[in-house]
Amino acid sequence: MNEPVVGVLLAGGLSRRMGGGDKMLRRIGGATILSRVIARLAPQTRHLILNANGDPARFEPFGLAVVPDTLAGHAGPLAGVLTGMEWAAANAADCGWVLTVPTDAPFLPDDLAARMLAAIDAQNAEMACASSGGRAHPVCGIWPVRLAADLRQAITVEQIRKVDVWTARYRHILVDWPVDPVDPFFNANRPQDLAEAERLLDRSGG
Repeated sequence: MNEPVVGVLLAGGLSRRMGGGDKMLRRIGGATILSRVIARLAPQTRHLILNANGDPARFEPFGLAVVPDTLAGHAGPLAGVLTGMEWAAANAADCGWVLTVPTDAPFLPDDLAARMLAAIDAQNAEMACASSGGRAHPVCGIWPVRLAADLRQAITVEQIRKVDVWTARYRHILVDWPVDPVDPFFNANRPQDLAEAERLLDRSGG
């Protein structure tokens, strides 16, 4: 399966563990984390958007469409997934899938979309999320746009907030990546993680 995908960079959180502000604008190896995420995701997607709330002007240098949550009140990562689905339905009729990733993961794999779509096809699944080192990464997932209305109802009517509660309703699979030489889903949540990311840069090939 080699279908066009909308990439959605999830930046709708409040970055509390980083002390507030936009953690994806912190720098490692002289480049922002966000620019590193864009460089890894852009070649894998037909369209790439940034899901972020607040003043979009702070992201102008990155040249992406900035799309705020379509639901108010910081409803969590599922709100970002829904926002991506609804944007794709309105703006990218050629794309049946949305690929979501966090914007604090500078070492994302360059085969994320291809491997997850292939696994969905091989296992007759409906959606997939990534895993590594024995841990699932629910927000690194690929989602069918056709489920947008179902997800909106789950969030707004059923008050579902946890990704795994919603995905349990579907044929959902995990696609695993190795953690050597670097866990591709390492994320910089806290100030000390920035120092670790700097250390890992050489091992990851930059």
